[in-house]
Amino acid sequence: MLRRLSIALVLLAPLAAIAAVVAVDRGLVPLVTRQAAGQAYVQRIVLPPAGGGIGLPKIAGPLDASRPLIVIDAGHGGHDPGAGARPLVEKQLTLQLARALRDALIEGGGVRVALTRDDDRFLVLEERSGIARRLNADLFLSIHADSVEGSAEASGASVYTLSERGTNETAARLAARENRADTINGLSLAATSDAVSAILVDLSQREAQAKSDAFAALVLREMRGKVDLHDGKVQSAAFVVLKSPDLPSALLESGYISNPDDAARLASPEGRSAFVDATARAIRVYFARQSAR
Repeated sequence: MLRRLSIALVLLAPLAAIAAVVAVDRGLVPLVTRQAAGQAYVQRIVLPPAGGGIGLPKIAGPLDASRPLIVIDAGHGGHDPGAGARPLVEKQLTLQLARALRDALIEGGGVRVALTRDDDRFLVLEERSGIARRLNADLFLSIHADSVEGSAEASGASVYTLSERGTNETAARLAARENRADTINGLSLAATSDAVSAILVDLSQREAQAKSDAFAALVLREMRGKVDLHDGKVQSAAFVVLKSPDLPSALLESGYISNPDDAARLASPEGRSAFVDATARAIRVYFARQSAR
């Protein structure tokens, strides 16, 4: 009898363990028990299917496709909150600013606007500028909020374009990645050699860089006296989100979310309005100058 009981326990033990795991997974075991047992929790992130492209966002504004198209990118999102701490984190702040800028531009008329994200979703960096390229945008603007760990002194907005170093380093890589199957400024690379493709990409990058720098300078000009600036000069860095070969692009650090005064300003209607008004004016002046050429 004892031998039979031992065999039964051996056979039932794995089944009992499986039942316990299922009970925990389905919430049948109290949360306190799971925490006491020291179990780790896993956050599941829904990713798009491998090899599948994300859908394109809605374009707001006139139906006239000849009107300039601005794609505004609200930095971070989804499981990536960015800088800051609740109740104000970067992903929330950038989305508020992006929406407000879109609304201001549409209200002023004459331009079309799309947001890379209009909700709390995660996009990888290449997808953000990729959306703008797929929409044949005329300008790409990525909005962020800066932060310095352990310091609340840094403050003010900054404007970045792609650094010259970053531009040169990516020219050959971009040409190779395009694989002579894409277009640059509307010109197909399919019928060109590798050397010609690299030259076309480089020339296109230089033109886009010049336009990016011109736009960034206008943003600083319009912000002076209306928005606190961290630095009065256009900054440059090799941001992945700015590495499009034929798309004028800029990244705006709206302020330092690690600075209580900056955070309060950007979270206020007055602070958002000052940032949006200056940026919208810079965009309109930029396109007015482009159309006059």
